Amino acid sequence: MTGKRRKTAGVVGAIGGIYVAQSVLGGLTWTGLPGVLRARDLPLDQIGLISLLVLPWALKFLWAPRVERFRLPPAGRDRSAAIVALGVAVVVTVLLLVGGIGPVPMLPVLAALMVAAFATATVDIACDGYAVAALRHTNYGWGNAAQVGGAYLGSAVGGGLFLLLVDRTGWTTGAWTMAGVIALLCLPFLRHARAAAVPEHRAHEPSLRAALRRRDVRRGLGIAALYVVAQKTAMGMFGPFFIDAGYDLGQLGLISGIGGLTLGLGGALSGGAMVRRFGSRRVLIGAVIAQSAILALVALSAGVGLLPVAGVAPIAMVSSAAVMSFGFVALYGQFMVWSDPRQGGVDFTLFQCMDAGISMVAGLGAGIVAEHFGYAIFFAISCALSLAAIPAIAGATRRPSPELAA
Repeated sequence: MTGKRRKTAGVVGAIGGIYVAQSVLGGLTWTGLPGVLRARDLPLDQIGLISLLVLPWALKFLWAPRVERFRLPPAGRDRSAAIVALGVAVVVTVLLLVGGIGPVPMLPVLAALMVAAFATATVDIACDGYAVAALRHTNYGWGNAAQVGGAYLGSAVGGGLFLLLVDRTGWTTGAWTMAGVIALLCLPFLRHARAAAVPEHRAHEPSLRAALRRRDVRRGLGIAALYVVAQKTAMGMFGPFFIDAGYDLGQLGLISGIGGLTLGLGGALSGGAMVRRFGSRRVLIGAVIAQSAILALVALSAGVGLLPVAGVAPIAMVSSAAVMSFGFVALYGQFMVWSDPRQGGVDFTLFQCMDAGISMVAGLGAGIVAEHFGYAIFFAISCALSLAAIPAIAGATRRPSPELAA
């Protein structure tokens, strides 16, 4: 292995650990906690409040420039390791606290997880900025694979292994185990970032104004909004739908962990291959069409009963994971290409904030609609939104910039 390849492998491995760790918390929040609460008979509209935990990810663009200016001072070493170390310490402490509180009462748990979400969002700013700069000569292929693959591996641990632990050993053991897993996963990044940091002089000052002046950033924000509406509106309700279909937490953990991991990683790998062969535009549109078909199947099953709900629920969960990874590997790869290495944490954060903001609004609405109108109406509306986004996405990407077509 050449020195350049060794360096790239070191960066990818380090940032991969961070992406897995972040997604462990995400899997616990988005799959684990909704399943646990539904198993305790909490109503869907209350479970939908979990979507508020997206708020830090929707608003982190507000403090991203400050984080980037601290991470990349005008003169001195890169401070990514210090930011990550502090953020991870906060997340681990919160999970230890949440393990002692229990899943209910719900509001204290949500308040604690909100603190963890702010810390994780801040860590993500630093990690994304580090990755954009460290991998700028590699076309971001391996970095994007680490990001998307790490997300699905972490979600499998946080949504799958966590639920199995809760089902068999209790909430406290599950939460405390996740705290330990997150701490261990972040150690490679801390070692690598500290060793790689060298004193530098930097003339550019990261800012939102510099990001929004760039045409690729503005176009990317629009495409991100359309795509998230199409793909994520129904995401938070698949877990409760699975529980209401007659399955228990252990089975939800298995299907989320094993099924979501294998098909999610498979979707990411196949998505990367399809992007190289057919381009990002076709991959994005194809993924939305596939997601629309899944949502239509679930709506028909929940409504007119053409297919048994117990058979459709697990298929919908794992296939949706595969389809989302298939499309998002294209979208997130372009986010890195569109980001300026001198302020990658700011630019990439803007794209993620659009993703998170739309996801939060969709998740809040999902809980209300599903609780008051039923799963059939909810999934039918989600399918209609997905179908409606197809021509808009096609139009927005019809004349792509050279980066989008790459």
